[in-house]
Amino acid sequence: MSASSIERRQFLAGIAAGAAAAAVSPLSNVGAAPSRVTSFLRSRGSASGLAEPAFRPLPLGSVRPEGWLRRQLRLQADGLSGHLDEFWPDVSQSQWFGGKAEGWERAPYWLDGVIPLAWALGDERLEAKVKKYVDHIVAHQRPDGWYAPYPLDAGARPYDLWAILLANKVLVQYHEATGDAAVLQAVARNLRVTLDALDRTPLFNWGRFRWFEGLISAYYVYELSGEDWLLDLARKFCDQGFDYMGFYDGEDVTMPTPRRGLWRYDKHVVNTGMALKAYALSWRLTRRQAERAFPTRMLEILDRYHGQVTGMFTGDECIAGKNPVQGTELCAVVEAMYSLEHLVSVTGDPAFADRLERIAFNALPATFAPDMWSHQYNQQVNQIQCTINPDHMWSTNGPESNIYGLEPNYGCCTSNMHQGWPKFATHLWMRAGDGIAAVAYAPSAVRLETRGAAVRVALDTDYPFRETLKLTVTTDKPARFPLLLRVPAWAEGATIRVADGSPRRLKPGSFHKVEREWNGAVEVDLRFPMQVKTSRRYHEAVAVERGPLVYSLKLGERWTRVNEDKPHRELPHADFEVRPTTPWNYALILDEDDPQASVTFEEQRVGDRPFSPDGAGMVAKVKGRRLPNWRQAHGWAAEVPPGPQRSAEPIEELTLIPYGCTNIRVTEFPRLERQ
Repeated sequence: MSASSIERRQFLAGIAAGAAAAAVSPLSNVGAAPSRVTSFLRSRGSASGLAEPAFRPLPLGSVRPEGWLRRQLRLQADGLSGHLDEFWPDVSQSQWFGGKAEGWERAPYWLDGVIPLAWALGDERLEAKVKKYVDHIVAHQRPDGWYAPYPLDAGARPYDLWAILLANKVLVQYHEATGDAAVLQAVARNLRVTLDALDRTPLFNWGRFRWFEGLISAYYVYELSGEDWLLDLARKFCDQGFDYMGFYDGEDVTMPTPRRGLWRYDKHVVNTGMALKAYALSWRLTRRQAERAFPTRMLEILDRYHGQVTGMFTGDECIAGKNPVQGTELCAVVEAMYSLEHLVSVTGDPAFADRLERIAFNALPATFAPDMWSHQYNQQVNQIQCTINPDHMWSTNGPESNIYGLEPNYGCCTSNMHQGWPKFATHLWMRAGDGIAAVAYAPSAVRLETRGAAVRVALDTDYPFRETLKLTVTTDKPARFPLLLRVPAWAEGATIRVADGSPRRLKPGSFHKVEREWNGAVEVDLRFPMQVKTSRRYHEAVAVERGPLVYSLKLGERWTRVNEDKPHRELPHADFEVRPTTPWNYALILDEDDPQASVTFEEQRVGDRPFSPDGAGMVAKVKGRRLPNWRQAHGWAAEVPPGPQRSAEPIEELTLIPYGCTNIRVTEFPRLERQ
């Protein structure tokens, strides 16, 4: 018997069949260290019943944030994410943890972000907290394979399986971090009973529209066990799930949801953000090229009809057109990021990583207060104030949707917002065969083993606020392997210098391969020139971009505490309205043919709160005039007036800062007539 066959048998699951099919016997050796698990997955390769992804994410804890990214994750751990379970009943008293409160998606959502946060930081306090909750879930799994919150009368009262799909996704993430065999056994038992349950009650409601989330845990256990029934389960998820490919062939998806209009699953913005990865995941099972190609087409349609300059699409709560005041739900932002992390892993397409960075550096931080103790449900690209607003014009969101608070509008984002930064950090680097790929860029360090060598790659940079990046590749013994470096599509003139060599030009929109023998510490210097550019948006408004960052008007702010009589709104997790203290209604004086001549940039120190008005690492100066007739409407900035505008107001110098550093802002500006 070959060594690979012996290793496979060591990982095989002993799944009982027959009358006791719901019970799963212990999985041998699945408690192995995550590095052994990863090695096993690599060894299976094309022999697996699943197509091999282009890149494989590394086990939790392999990538460590450094610099500004570590400060950002530390803010999150010290803020709402690290303490939500201590006071918010939907988590602290969840049925998942033995309480009487909500027992569906909210506690698993919270764990889905706190697990990667804890292991990315190496935060022992958070790791211990997570362990306590996961141990409770596993210890209270019922003999029939269902987790404790699953209703005993589910046969008579059908139960939407979405929360079960989510819980299994969470638990395999914990197993990847810890190698805890009991956790993997619990997931296998539950997947087996889910297989049988789908014959009796096919997916419906949320589970039907999030069917692909079930593939994540099914694939994970399959690649450790090789049990074919897990592929049968995956096929059932695919067969019973909503047909997004068919939906995006029609015209309905192109139409904004009517204001105060009809809420729908198929146009729900969070379902949409999740579904970006659906067919890349199913392609691993079916190998149908149309499925692998669909995510690119889906994004093209969303950009054309609902796209925002931040890389996101509108959704309040359903996709809502291109108007910069319609806004985007925070849940959709973090789910779209997670989808893009899967897409670049499966396909190896650098365009998905470009999009991931654009959302991570713009839409993600802009929807949190700088201290990460409060958040918005809905962020707007043109967001001049955040108030309790009964006169709003959202489709189905409520009047508190864009205030900063504990649970504005609805508590799903309170529980689901935590995954954005940690999963971004843990997916910066991925394994590419025997090598490693830099998928996205932020200060970080990664450790792995390859070709018998222990390898550490450290990235020292203030990117995206700077255009230079210094990598140091260190090995404990000589080893030859490839280093793949993503070159953003916008980085015309990008260069690389390896060790003491000469700079070489790089091709934008590609992965550049450096294959050599690495020995000791080798420095690799990258430069991604960031040229200012403008883009035309809704009503021919203009937006200013540089590299992966979008720039917005810096406004003075007045924060006012509200909802003090509501439960759990004690400081620091209180609710706030934000109003401007400086004018906002400007048109810009720009030479769109040569924007470099109109906008100047100045480096500043990246602050302790990197995404805050005072912590912005780069500011821009541009001239403009006020438009007195551009006023508020319905408590928002009125729609951008179409076409070039006239103004007799004096020319002023305006300060723009990165979109992600703003709390209130104007980002899509009217254009001035040439005078």
